[in-house]
Amino acid sequence: MLRSLRRLTTAGLRNLGAFHLIGNSPWRQKRLLILCYHGVSLEDEHQWKPFLYLTPQKLEQRFSILKQKGYSVLPLAEGLQRLRTGTLPPRSVVLTFDDGNYDFFQQAYPLLGRYGFPATVYQSTYYTALELPIFHQICSYMFWQRRGQLISEVQSLGLQAPLDLRTESSRIASVRALIDLADRENRSGRQKDELAQKLAGVLKIDYALLKTKRIAQLMNGSELREITNNGIDVQLHTHRHRMPEDEALFRKEIQDNRASIQQLTGTAPVHFCYPSGVYGAAFLPWLQKEGIVSATTCDVGLAGRRSELLLLPRFIDHQNRTEVDFESWISGVGDLLAVRRKAKQAVAPGR
Repeated sequence: MLRSLRRLTTAGLRNLGAFHLIGNSPWRQKRLLILCYHGVSLEDEHQWKPFLYLTPQKLEQRFSILKQKGYSVLPLAEGLQRLRTGTLPPRSVVLTFDDGNYDFFQQAYPLLGRYGFPATVYQSTYYTALELPIFHQICSYMFWQRRGQLISEVQSLGLQAPLDLRTESSRIASVRALIDLADRENRSGRQKDELAQKLAGVLKIDYALLKTKRIAQLMNGSELREITNNGIDVQLHTHRHRMPEDEALFRKEIQDNRASIQQLTGTAPVHFCYPSGVYGAAFLPWLQKEGIVSATTCDVGLAGRRSELLLLPRFIDHQNRTEVDFESWISGVGDLLAVRRKAKQAVAPGR
């Protein structure tokens, strides 16, 4: 009810011209909107995880709005520098893509080239080297494909309890059971993939075919080199997509991530994105020791001149966002109306 009322109010403000008024105001020109995207569907991922994925058609609609309405789409480093010096052009926006999925290369990268937009990819790198599906993601996707079922024949997987795929929460618990099993057995990434292949057999899914589609896979080295050579900015997202609370382990994630990106692209990344938006005050000095210039969160908002550069807010766009939602945020109206800004920090499984 509250969400419907909010959308009606926002649509009414657009009809009254508030989006145009705020978007062209001195207040908006002093602020930078960092847009966040995760996945762009290769097939049906936007139905599996609509709050992380969107269709390529919807992404192109977003780009068309930015182009038609004259938004200034800036590279991340330039946007942050101009934010600090007070020299932002009107209606400034930065495009960021988390994780570095293969679907970015296949779907978003050609669109960016067509529209002439710069973008930053925050690249996790453990599975870049493996060139295998991300274990917990591919298990989740296969469970979703078999949603509604109760799988009792699980002994071959090393599990005791049945896999309950009848609800979203029970599917999450089933993924957790497999992650816990893999952790207890200290499985490597390749050994986890063998477990995923066994799971596909139990679920009667053609795993070889699924792997050829590159769903839940990251870009490989050659793809990263190509996008870098064509102007895409590749930055840090930890090596194994996890945030250890121990300083040495935390910094090793950054170091391993940076070394992989440097080896593959020849660049020296200094910008960072917190995996799953998980951050804490203790992380800031550790990032500073690693020479990190900026770090983005999943907290919602526009960045201002006084924003902490290691806790930058963004607006996460996805399949369930309406066109009015999107336009309200790029204009700045969404920021003015925002009630809740802190994102839920659900710790994602490491790789």
